[in-house]
Amino acid sequence: MSTFSNKMLAGVLLIALSGSMKAFSQDPEQQNTLTLTEVWKRTAAYNKQLQMQQLKVESADERVKTAKSEKLPEVSANGMYGRFSNFALFEDGLLKAPTQIPIEKKGTYKVSGEAYFNLYNGGKLNREITAATTESELATEQKHLTESEIRFKAAAYYLDIYRNEQYESVMLQDIAEREKELEEIRHLLQNGVVLKSDVLRAELKLSKQKMTLLEIRNSLKIATQRLNIMMGTPDTAIIHVAADSLDQVSQQRTYEDFLQDAYTHSFEFKISEKETKLSELKLQQVKANILPKVGLFAEYNYSFPQILMYPYSFNPYGLGMAGVKASLPISQLYLNKHRKAEAKINLMRQEIEHSDTQDRVREDVRSAYLRYTEAITRIQVAKENIAQAQENFRIVNNTYFNQLSLLTDLLDAETQLLQSRFDLTTAQVTAQLQYYQLLKATGNL
Repeated sequence: MSTFSNKMLAGVLLIALSGSMKAFSQDPEQQNTLTLTEVWKRTAAYNKQLQMQQLKVESADERVKTAKSEKLPEVSANGMYGRFSNFALFEDGLLKAPTQIPIEKKGTYKVSGEAYFNLYNGGKLNREITAATTESELATEQKHLTESEIRFKAAAYYLDIYRNEQYESVMLQDIAEREKELEEIRHLLQNGVVLKSDVLRAELKLSKQKMTLLEIRNSLKIATQRLNIMMGTPDTAIIHVAADSLDQVSQQRTYEDFLQDAYTHSFEFKISEKETKLSELKLQQVKANILPKVGLFAEYNYSFPQILMYPYSFNPYGLGMAGVKASLPISQLYLNKHRKAEAKINLMRQEIEHSDTQDRVREDVRSAYLRYTEAITRIQVAKENIAQAQENFRIVNNTYFNQLSLLTDLLDAETQLLQSRFDLTTAQVTAQLQYYQLLKATGNL
């Protein structure tokens, strides 16, 4: 192989190796960073409750097709073949042996076909189709409700990861600052400016901070495992939150806007409406029990022997008939009374339940809206508190190292600053979660 070829091969291998190293260094981060939309897609694909709800929807759709197929004519075919025994004639009574009269042709057979087409049965068939369609819509709304609940639960875990990641970042920064501060205090101790107790207090504070960091990291692992379980991924898989995937909450819409959305889109409200409609249809079906049933029929028989009409004959024969068939269930006039009363009571109960659902939806929307607006206000307050805590820390830090204030004042200022940073993250996550709670209450999640 030529020198040029060797150099070319070496160059190709170098490019491939550098590309694989680059992919190795970038892929884990890219694979572990998920947007909330991606999390929702994965939980929807894996969640077994949603899979069961989807099967319920498909089953309800098949019931609609079954109900519609009931409008088709009923057609049946029958066949029979048999053998006659000898004709036993008891001339001297049952206690004496009968006289056996042989039958020349012992075979008998019959082939028949029947058809019936319903013309009217009190509107029951159309109501069955309507009821099956309503049940299908009900199953769909129940699936949407389950999906909304799963999305909210996944969002809560996702935001929990985000909160603990922010806590970890803030705590690492604070620990780094406290370590530098501890070195300065030790330097002051060497110069005889401060007491040994100041060093011990600073070391104790740093130790507590490191313990808090451990708690934060454990909380992060717990939240990550919960979300991994929902997505069907390994428990130890690392998840990083894509910060830009978080919605920008706003206060543009009023409570009345959200409430109107809830009455239009709320899954609980729609489910209650469908259940009330089913109760109404059941009452109408019960009332129809006393109505007549009318339909067209046709039948044809091909039989052997001919024993239907006199004179009889040992020959095959065919006979057909067609016409209108009508029936009136007279007994239902008194048997249907209590069924109708029961159906009316069930409808009244369902109407009360629907009204209660409406009250509950209104309550949920109101509660979520107030907490949502409260959380937005809390964000602004937390930002102001951070600015005040930073200024307070700057002042106390300068006065302490100038021997004008105590270490306890400095530690308090540091604690206030750290807590204000935590409060801002908590307020942001709470506002985001309350926003999703509001969307869930209005049926828009």
